[in-house]
This record gives sequence, structure tokens and C-alpha cells, in this order.
Amino acid sequence: MVSVVLGMAGGVVVAGLLDWRPALAVGAALTAAHCLSGYFAPGVETNWRRGARAERRTGRDLARLGRGYNVLHDREIPRLPATNLDHLVIGLTGVYAVVTRRVRRGARVWTDEERLWVGEQPAKGLEMATVTLAAELVAELLSDELDSDMDVVPLIAVQAGRPAPEGCEYDDVTLLRGRTIPGFIKSHPVIYTTAQVAAISAAAERLFPPMRWEF
Repeated sequence: MVSVVLGMAGGVVVAGLLDWRPALAVGAALTAAHCLSGYFAPGVETNWRRGARAERRTGRDLARLGRGYNVLHDREIPRLPATNLDHLVIGLTGVYAVVTRRVRRGARVWTDEERLWVGEQPAKGLEMATVTLAAELVAELLSDELDSDMDVVPLIAVQAGRPAPEGCEYDDVTLLRGRTIPGFIKSHPVIYTTAQVAAISAAAERLFPPMRWEF
């Protein structure tokens, strides 16, 4: 919207000096330039927007889980005030803490015996320890709330990159393409009844409120 306004404003300025055809061309050029600068220019805002789009894509992927699964999006985690949990899946096959990470488009995501790689470079910015800690805290708080031992599986939904179809594992975290996560979750054995899923979901709603972003 901002780019359109800028383009129109540029066109109006030129229209005062020339006829309408150059004005139209200048307006279109300014609009295109603004859009391209927002897409290609590096910076926190651009990275945040791309990350937000990737997170929404994971949300759409998880919507395909269907009946028997509840998905809580963008939740606060007590004791981790600066960290949000992108998605918490509670279903018949268990509880899953899902964090989205966007990597370079088309880059292969893989592991060897000691390291996680994106393309031919060691992975950076995937914050494996944070994902593991988030899952552990969710498990601890749910266990205390429900007076029952709870396990929470940490998952990373990779958007844009290319993990193997079956995923890969590093530091006890499974990395999968976002679109394959529903199949991965459903492939596990059923361990909860629908009544238990409802009870766990209600506890999670109490413990992990929606994230409140301050700008």
C-alpha cells in the first residue's frame, strides 16, 4: 500500500511538470523500486517479514492434521520471556513443539556425524538449543499442571530449504519440511484418547497464552 501511494505521489509531481504519460511511467517506476527495495534490502524488518511468512506457511501445513489434533499458535513460554513457541500441537499421537526456520531457498539441509549443514555451509541461526529448551519447559509445566509425566517432541519446520523427505535429526531435534510434518506426526502410535487431548489442550491454553508483541 505504501509503495502505491509513493508511486501516485511521484506521478502527481511529474504531472505538474509534464503530460500524463511520463507521469504514469514515473509512478510505476517508483512503485516497482519501492517494492523491490523492500524485498531485497537486508535488515531486521525484511528478515522478520520473511520469517513471519514462513511461520504462517507452517500454520497452514499443520491445519491439514484435521480431527484429533489441536494446534496452538504463537504462544508465550514462561521462563523464556523473549522467546515465543511458534506452534504447539496436541493430538492423539502426542505433544509436539514446532518451531519454524526459513533457510536459503532450495538449500539442502542435512547432517553428518557431528554437524548440521545448510547447503555446503555449517548451519547458523537455527538455534537448536532454544528449540530443545522450549520443548523441555512445555513438558515440565504440563506435567506439573496435569500431575502426569508428559513428553514433548521438538520439531523444526524447515521452509524454503530441502531436508530429506524423511527428515533429519540433530541434537535430539527432528528437522522436516513443513508440508511433511502432518504425516510425520500422524505416523506415530496413538497414545491419547480424544478426552485426554481435550484435557491437555485446556491445560496448555492456561499455561501458554498468546504472545503479546510490543512494537
